[in-house]
Amino acid sequence: MVLTEPRSPRDPDAFPTLQLFLLGRSAPVSAQISHEIQLTRPPSREAIVRLAEPIALTSIFPYAWSLVRHFEVGNEQDASFYAGLLISAFSLTEALMGMYWGCLSDRIGRKPVLILGCLGTMLSMIVVGFATNIWVALLGRAFGGLLNGNIGVIQTMVGELVTKPEHEPRAFAVMPFVWSIGTILGPAIGGVFAEPHKTWPGVFVQDSWFATFPYLLPNVICAALLLASIVLGWLLLEETHPDMQPRVMLPEDTYTTDETPLLETSDALKKPPVDLRSETYGSFRNRASLDFGPGPRCIKESEKNRPSTILNRRTVALIISLSIFTYHSMTYDHLMPIFFEDKKAQFGDVFVTAFRPFYSPGGLGLSMQAVGVILAVNGAIALFVQVVVFPLAAEKIGVFRLFLFVTALHPIAYLIVPGLTYVPEAILFPAIYFCLTIRNLLSIILYPLLLILIKEATPSPSMLGKVNGLAASAGAACRMIAPPVAGYLYSFGSQVDCTAIAWYGSAFVAVIGSVQCFSVQRDRKPDASGELGYDSSQDY
Repeated sequence: MVLTEPRSPRDPDAFPTLQLFLLGRSAPVSAQISHEIQLTRPPSREAIVRLAEPIALTSIFPYAWSLVRHFEVGNEQDASFYAGLLISAFSLTEALMGMYWGCLSDRIGRKPVLILGCLGTMLSMIVVGFATNIWVALLGRAFGGLLNGNIGVIQTMVGELVTKPEHEPRAFAVMPFVWSIGTILGPAIGGVFAEPHKTWPGVFVQDSWFATFPYLLPNVICAALLLASIVLGWLLLEETHPDMQPRVMLPEDTYTTDETPLLETSDALKKPPVDLRSETYGSFRNRASLDFGPGPRCIKESEKNRPSTILNRRTVALIISLSIFTYHSMTYDHLMPIFFEDKKAQFGDVFVTAFRPFYSPGGLGLSMQAVGVILAVNGAIALFVQVVVFPLAAEKIGVFRLFLFVTALHPIAYLIVPGLTYVPEAILFPAIYFCLTIRNLLSIILYPLLLILIKEATPSPSMLGKVNGLAASAGAACRMIAPPVAGYLYSFGSQVDCTAIAWYGSAFVAVIGSVQCFSVQRDRKPDASGELGYDSSQDY
């Protein structure tokens, strides 16, 4: 008779580089950890599993404003508002369903939900590409968000893959290696391949589908990458749910009888302290088999005393911090291409107008292709910050102190952008990349810190899926609200010659986050007696 027990083939103490690379949340492979990777599959095939989704989600940013103008919805000055609605439609349905997908992943596993999310995103891209009016495009975006619960599920998978605290800064680096590459390629695909009949009239003639549907080509390219990611993800990605791990053989000394179940049962049946078959019947097998010490028993009692609710003061405060950050970060992503493509106003005396903070008409007057390249460079900057800066900063400063520091400085990233309208053409692009660097230094560092703190604040590992689902829903709700609000402020600013008012609005929300972050309590570490130091009176 053979007994089995669930156990992952990975070493739990080793950094899970390969699986995090599949999820797109891996850290760079250094010489120190290279020996931990089991090269059983070519990494080049696996990168596309997670690479396709950031490409698909970011490819719309360069042409969203032009797409709305192509549909001829309302006045041209209202295009930024409707572009915000188009982008936020995905987040609206994602917010409504985020908690459901998190709970479903606790029941059926992480992998099926992740694959379904990629499938929904792929179908959404096809619908948007063939859209003939804004309502069809809105329906396609909403359908993609309805089936996509990947953000919370991936955060849960990372939390289950990473078991050592010293690995968390590398594992939870947002927009990490593969994701950052996707944010480089996605805007480049959207900016270069949108309206191909104008860019390459000799290849895409006026009577072709790509002239009738000028934004179909980038969506078809992204949908093809998503299809490949679905296939490879199903074949290569491992399930991380603790109750759905592959089973391995139990040790030879496992006590078995004809009545022992084939499935795992309690430890009393598998390894009892007394072996009736042994010649040394009446003696204990080993001292470790008895639970005389108070340590494990105290820990079990502490686990039993944990509240069943997923909400406590620290968790709620961190989710609020995540929501505030998600809101103003999404406004930046939405306003950036609109501000870059908007017509550039002519100023008289630049030095006089530069000191008028509420006079900033228009944008920078750049082309869609130039904006696509800028967004791709922005992804490269984010990649550098995530790979090099974040791990060093988290190690030197500490997670909680670094969280307070970057949150307090975040308003600066928004206040400096309107000044680009007064920058001379000769140094415009260096000034743009300077602003993007400041923004990435703050946002790329802050997001993984929030994920680490939320994981630490979760009352129990069994609740990790629900907590991350709730956090994903809250973040999606803020991503839903942010684009139309920022778009409305930009449209209003265009009418009163002050497009900077949209950036000032985002800075105001960032100031609120700078104040709110100090309400987050520090984690209470275990004391010498082994107690976990959990205060149940803080539960909601």
